[in-house]
Amino acid sequence: MAQYSDESEESFGLKRNKMSLFSLVMLTLSAIIGSGWLFGAGMAAQIAGPAAILSWIIGAIVIGSIALNYIELGTMFPTSGGMSQYAAFSHGPLLGFVAGWANWLSLLTIIPIEAVAAVQYMSSWPWAWANWTRGFIASGNITNLGLVVVFLFILAFTLLNFWSVKLLTRFTSFISIFKLGIPTLTIVVLFLTGFDSQNFVSRAGFMPGGSSSIFAATTAAGIIFSYNAFQTTINMGNEIDHPEKNILWGIVIAFGISTVIYTLLQVAFVGSVPAANLMQGWSGVNFQSPFADIAILLGLNWLSTLLYLDAFVSPFGTGVSFVATTSRALAAMTGTKHMPTRLGEVNRKYQTPRRAMVVDMLLGVALVAGFRNWSALSDVISTSTLIAYLTGPITVTSLRRQAPEFVRPFRLRHLTFWSPFAYGLASLAIYWAKWPTTIEVFGVIALGLIFYVYYEIRRPNTRAALRASLRGGRWLLAEMVWLTAMSLLGSHEFGGMNWIPYPLDFVVVLVGSWFCYALGVHDAYRSDSLDVAVELNRRVSEKD
Repeated sequence: MAQYSDESEESFGLKRNKMSLFSLVMLTLSAIIGSGWLFGAGMAAQIAGPAAILSWIIGAIVIGSIALNYIELGTMFPTSGGMSQYAAFSHGPLLGFVAGWANWLSLLTIIPIEAVAAVQYMSSWPWAWANWTRGFIASGNITNLGLVVVFLFILAFTLLNFWSVKLLTRFTSFISIFKLGIPTLTIVVLFLTGFDSQNFVSRAGFMPGGSSSIFAATTAAGIIFSYNAFQTTINMGNEIDHPEKNILWGIVIAFGISTVIYTLLQVAFVGSVPAANLMQGWSGVNFQSPFADIAILLGLNWLSTLLYLDAFVSPFGTGVSFVATTSRALAAMTGTKHMPTRLGEVNRKYQTPRRAMVVDMLLGVALVAGFRNWSALSDVISTSTLIAYLTGPITVTSLRRQAPEFVRPFRLRHLTFWSPFAYGLASLAIYWAKWPTTIEVFGVIALGLIFYVYYEIRRPNTRAALRASLRGGRWLLAEMVWLTAMSLLGSHEFGGMNWIPYPLDFVVVLVGSWFCYALGVHDAYRSDSLDVAVELNRRVSEKD
């Protein structure tokens, strides 16, 4: 075994199997078009009614603005698992660890949620021979029998990543074509057969839950979760051919295609729900397998069969992609020596971090045992992802000041606007997750500090370094405390005590969060981690 690093990748010949732009776009699309399209439209409509269309657009703006910051970082530092390292470059090891932990936690949860999605669709198979699958779900939750099937899915996801990036890219390039075809076919068929424009204005109108429900659906209906997979491109890093160009175009192309597909799917869903199912309003629309159930109600049995098949394919492709991403994120976290270093080792022959994959697989099963439905898991993913994303805008701004000489293949124009804009949107989206989801996820992230403290106290003469890293990370602690307080005291619409009513709560959240942003930019400092950034950026300059 060898330590996980870019040097080992080149030494053992991974360079020969680097991913082309086409393979990268297919991998990213395979990750983005997963279980989100199978459940997101139904959940969003239940929360916001027809106005859920706006939720998908807002979600795309939130994640798209964040992605712009990470594209600059990703092209500057093309390294595997990069999302787990960037914050350390500008603010030291503590912030880097917390950001990496939050990001890894969100990625880890995606693996079981895709398996849960497949099993949930299996449990509603309408065929007589499939009655045995009904026992997979009870009262909306995965049963113990279903948990066994979830484990088998996760095992299959892992094994397809066990033998090299080359096998992974061939698999995802093939499966992505199928994954794009079925949602597109679903959109066309529903528009041509069961579409009723009256659904957009009947039953309390276009916005039955008020404007606040549009924002609530963005996080609570898994919309943020669905778009989150853009980071697959970032985390593949040095395994991409010409990363200085292809990271940008891989994200732009894949994200653009997925935004159009998701928005049109929501339009098709809203317009195709039979009028009889709207008697109790949109909040009463509760399909276990949303698009497949609608197809059956419309007499489109052939389409429902395809959708049940895609309930295997879409989650399978996303699960396989995220085993690759998650294992590399965990392996990258070992670089600061605050996690067991053996998790960062890669197989010499296949260049995959196998130990990290096995750990992710076992923890994924444990997560399903604790959060036994798609909705609960998507809430955890969305919130923890956004916490990790808070570091991106601050890091990219800080590095502009700390290292203006760095080569930047993609330089985000008007950074002084886009960086605080993205940070503010990420803070709002965390607030939209509602109390008590915020405090629950913050608590899980805080558990990661046990590892940090354990390894930190074993180091000799680190008091000065520890003080510096605490200072570098205080802004994120302030942000988490602020958002926790706002979740508790904010408006009823977002689970709070209504001390600060809607929409004034949005203004207050932004003011406090932008103070934390300014503090974060101010507290950037040069640590040993920046030396790693210098070396990574040097390779980019050599390629130029």
